[in-house]
Amino acid sequence: MASLLLALAVGCTGLYAGFMLVFQTGIMPALARLEDAEFVTVMRRINEAVPRAVFMAVFLGVAVFPVAAFLVPADGRTDAQKWLVLAGLVCALLNHAVTVGGNVPLNNALAAPRGPGDDPTAVRAAFERRWNGFHRIRTALVVLAFGLLTAAAVG
Repeated sequence: MASLLLALAVGCTGLYAGFMLVFQTGIMPALARLEDAEFVTVMRRINEAVPRAVFMAVFLGVAVFPVAAFLVPADGRTDAQKWLVLAGLVCALLNHAVTVGGNVPLNNALAAPRGPGDDPTAVRAAFERRWNGFHRIRTALVVLAFGLLTAAAVG
């Protein structure tokens, strides 16, 4: 059971890390080239589309499976492997803390109803730089979590 839980932790964390990297290296640089009104509209649509069932299952799995892999006793797991799982779990939970405390509030503010006179330049300025800063942190954390959990699984 412990090996299966660790494999699920590695799989979910790897999927999520890949998603974060695609945003970091492809999507956000592409969106940066848009005009302000286009950027705001597209980012709103992305934020509406992402938190669906499959994404939420992976997002929750990034936290749940490492916790379970750490808590379920595993015969033959070395102390080093246990510490790697714990370190991966901490990085995954910190990733979620940044997401919930940083990116989600910015997404919610971006989605808030606006008046017809709202300036897309001001809306973008209040969102983009801060969102990207939080995103860089959470991407680094989940990539590190994936590496640590992978090392525990193969160690």
